[in-house]
Amino acid sequence: MDQPHSPHGADVPEPAGGPLERATLMGTLAHLWPYIWPGDRFDLKMRVVWSMVLLLAAKLITLTVPFSFKWATDALTGANTAPVQPDNWHLWVIASPLLLTASYGVMRIVMAVLTQWRDGIFARVAMHAVRKLATITFIHMHELSLRFHLERKTGGLTRVLERGREGIEVIVRMVILQLIPTIVEVSLLMAVLLWQFDWRYVLATLITVAVYMYYTYIATEWRIGIRRKMNDSDTEANTKAIDSLLNYETVKYFSAEAREAQRYDRSVARYEESSVHAYTSLAVLNTGQAVIFTLGLTATMLMCAIGVRNGTNTVGDFVLVNAMMIQLYQPLNFMGMVYREIKQAIIDIEKMFSVLGREAEIKDAPDAKPLVVSAGAVRFEDVRFAYEPARPILKGISFEVPAGKTVAIVGPSGAGKSTISRLLFRLYDISGGRILIDGQDIREVTQASLRASIGMVPQDTVLFNDTIRYNIRYGRWDADDAEVEEAARLAQIDHFIRMSPMGYETQVGERGLKLSGGEKQRVAIARTVLKAPPILVLDEATSALDTHTEHEIQGALERVAKNRTSLVIAHRLSTIVGADEIIVLDQGRIAERGTHAKLLAHGGLYASMWNRQREAEAAREKLAKMADSSEAPNREPPPVEDALTAQAAAE
Repeated sequence: MDQPHSPHGADVPEPAGGPLERATLMGTLAHLWPYIWPGDRFDLKMRVVWSMVLLLAAKLITLTVPFSFKWATDALTGANTAPVQPDNWHLWVIASPLLLTASYGVMRIVMAVLTQWRDGIFARVAMHAVRKLATITFIHMHELSLRFHLERKTGGLTRVLERGREGIEVIVRMVILQLIPTIVEVSLLMAVLLWQFDWRYVLATLITVAVYMYYTYIATEWRIGIRRKMNDSDTEANTKAIDSLLNYETVKYFSAEAREAQRYDRSVARYEESSVHAYTSLAVLNTGQAVIFTLGLTATMLMCAIGVRNGTNTVGDFVLVNAMMIQLYQPLNFMGMVYREIKQAIIDIEKMFSVLGREAEIKDAPDAKPLVVSAGAVRFEDVRFAYEPARPILKGISFEVPAGKTVAIVGPSGAGKSTISRLLFRLYDISGGRILIDGQDIREVTQASLRASIGMVPQDTVLFNDTIRYNIRYGRWDADDAEVEEAARLAQIDHFIRMSPMGYETQVGERGLKLSGGEKQRVAIARTVLKAPPILVLDEATSALDTHTEHEIQGALERVAKNRTSLVIAHRLSTIVGADEIIVLDQGRIAERGTHAKLLAHGGLYASMWNRQREAEAAREKLAKMADSSEAPNREPPPVEDALTAQAAAE
């Protein structure tokens, strides 16, 4: 079967076993097995084999430890031993109580070494499985539509990935390193009890194990609901913290620190309450397990003590029974812990599997081919779209952006301007009509090739929490340092970068908060300049810049746009007066179209918008002159152009 192709250009293996819909132990193991036993990794297979060999060796030594204790005790008490003649020195050495006691310690050391060696060898196998599935989930999250990400909270989504990764690690380690060895060890101990003693000991032990496991099952099922509530409250608190910190500036603008702290504290209080319930329920579970096992241990010890008194058992047998039961308690306790951890891990990965099981809304067609851009003409033919069926956004719009030309889209808020750029990038699929690039329907080409051919400078630029160089190079990873710096010069940010102490290695902070709005916008422009795509989409690319820099950037953008198709989404009409065509949207339809001069002469919606902006600019200019006159009478008023720019930015 062909592997699904990531829109980012990487082949992504589908999770083994088909779509992940419901998290169960067997289903999880079925999906994880190809990563635990990968067909293309002989080294990992050998690690699994060696882990099993060391596991069996450790369990065999574990079974001999109680017997060495019994033999040493019998030798010390003289029970069931014949006098050893001095000339039989080798028998004396073998039966020596001191040597038997020393061998007990040696075997426990060897057992511990083998167990830790096994865990160390298997660690790479476990983490390989975790890494692979976590990467698949991460890639799948990027393949899901913009609609999915707008509906989800980023903090909650990262917690889903984090908990799912931890849950997978728990399941792999618990099942392979604890559950299977524990089942084998308990079975062998039952057989040894039957061979060394009689059926009564086995019956008492079986009853203890059955009651212990039933109680563990009931108590753990009860705790699952508590654990789920704790996870939900933890996710809620984490989401609120991330949301508040990402909006740090907004919080400061409205002096809302106390309100944000209260919101976070309420979420943490719910987490505190659910955590207390979780720890209390764990104490109840552990107490019940201890009582059940102690009763079983006491019963077997009483039977053996009666046997010692009657002469059917030795003191060494009494010690053996005690050691065997204590040794049984360790894997039995592990069984309870393993069950608890696996159940909790399944809860943790439920949402991760839910994300993996969610179908991508935007998919490449089975026969999709790479987009071939010759001229770069873009055509919208009767395009209809609605985010929700009851609220259509675009109602059959048609227009063309000729190759190498600039077309601007303007209109009132909510008219559908930004929707057009999202549809061109195929972040959503249209409800009707077609979008063509050089005659090719964008639904019939690969998403990777489509997005590689379009450059975007958004109005709200968000940068990665890395260096300026990293953020500029994001436009084209194979660009060298000279090309990165040339792009920065074209975007008029090279001087600022070189004046910074760290230069291009300056960290921009979370979402680029260490940079001003204009600096962030210029980094975004440099990134697009470096990409050098045949088609440009500019969403008010110079809105955050001062007049002088705007003119320089506008010139740079014009040089970049030369011989390239450009679609400009504008709120500030003064920035698109030179467009080859201006399209005015209103309520999802094209209300007017033409050049700036023709639209003004027409006296319609565009002319009304233009006049309102000019009036607002004139009012601001007048206010600015009055303020300057009162503060500095002898100072010359600012250029009209600056006032217009300030008003346009405000608009």
